[in-house]
Amino acid sequence: MTGKLRLGVNIDHVATVRNARGSAYPDPVRAGLLAEEAGADGITAHLREDRRHITDSDIERLMAALTRPLNFEMAATAEMQKIALRHRPHAVCLVPEKREERTTEGGLDVAGDDDRLADFIAPLRAAGSRVSMFIGHDPRQIEASARIGAAVVELHTGHYCDLHHEGRFAERDAELAALKEGARLAHSLGLEVHAGHGLTYDTVGPIAVIPEVMELNIGHFLIGEAIFVGLRQAIAEMRRAMDAARAER
Repeated sequence: MTGKLRLGVNIDHVATVRNARGSAYPDPVRAGLLAEEAGADGITAHLREDRRHITDSDIERLMAALTRPLNFEMAATAEMQKIALRHRPHAVCLVPEKREERTTEGGLDVAGDDDRLADFIAPLRAAGSRVSMFIGHDPRQIEASARIGAAVVELHTGHYCDLHHEGRFAERDAELAALKEGARLAHSLGLEVHAGHGLTYDTVGPIAVIPEVMELNIGHFLIGEAIFVGLRQAIAEMRRAMDAARAER
């Protein structure tokens, strides 16, 4: 558990703004390149089944333009597997997906679908992509992720962040403790641990200090903050907050 805590910047909601008008701008590829310049260690993009933000052409262009790794978020469907195998991104992160949700709610049920998911990820692994499971901190889900051969688990921090912003601090602290336990278990099983969802300047520190966590993936907050201060400054401030917290542990 050594080395710099990595920051992956999710650019989905640049595409959300673009698609609101059906125009060609703002361009998520430009956002990805700016994020790289600002200190992002990787770029995350979620190609949803309904293409509500990132599109197939965005993935094509990101693969061609980026110099840092692309983390390709997707549902575990045959269509998405085919797209991932065509592009062979550095990382594939499997996420649960419901058409009616505004954002990803909760983690993937790996334990309840382990046989199918083991078969599903096998060709992705063979193609050279690091496969990640976006899950909660339930030990059953972590153990199932290791059992099916995933390389990474990304722990869902959304509930922790919601509790913080609602002022429910005792519950927040209990959720944080559970995330820490989950990170320890995942690491003990040989999984690399990432975390993300809903993180802000106010909530990133306690997650950044978890020693097993090697990467944070942050998007919506950064794109929102960029409206006021610009994308470079928003990312640079998040990088500073992460590094400061990590240095204090």
